[in-house]
Amino acid sequence: MAVQIHETAQLLKKKCVPCEGGVPRLTLEESKQQLEKLEGWTLTEDGLRIRKQWQVKNFMAGMEFFNKIAQLAEDEGHHPDLHLSSYRNVAIEIWTHAIGGLSENDFILAAKIDEIPVALRT
Repeated sequence: MAVQIHETAQLLKKKCVPCEGGVPRLTLEESKQQLEKLEGWTLTEDGLRIRKQWQVKNFMAGMEFFNKIAQLAEDEGHHPDLHLSSYRNVAIEIWTHAIGGLSENDFILAAKIDEIPVALRT
């Protein structure tokens, strides 16, 4: 059964559904199709995660962004990996841990992260 591909506006209206496993992960083709609806996100080399990078204004801008993402993650019950290097390079990786790959939840969270304001380096 093929997964429905959603526009970003549709993803923003959805809420992450708790996943304890038993849900099939998206195929590589389904992941690529859904990824086309999100700006700046890429598949990791293994095709099992999505990732986006930003260069923020300064260290505190990165931490403020992370705090907002942390609150969103708690509200959604879906938690990304947050990376900060060289004090202003921010990267987020998302996947559904329970299935070891991508589910619709990952794209919902990515769309919502994109709505969070972030102070970028100019």
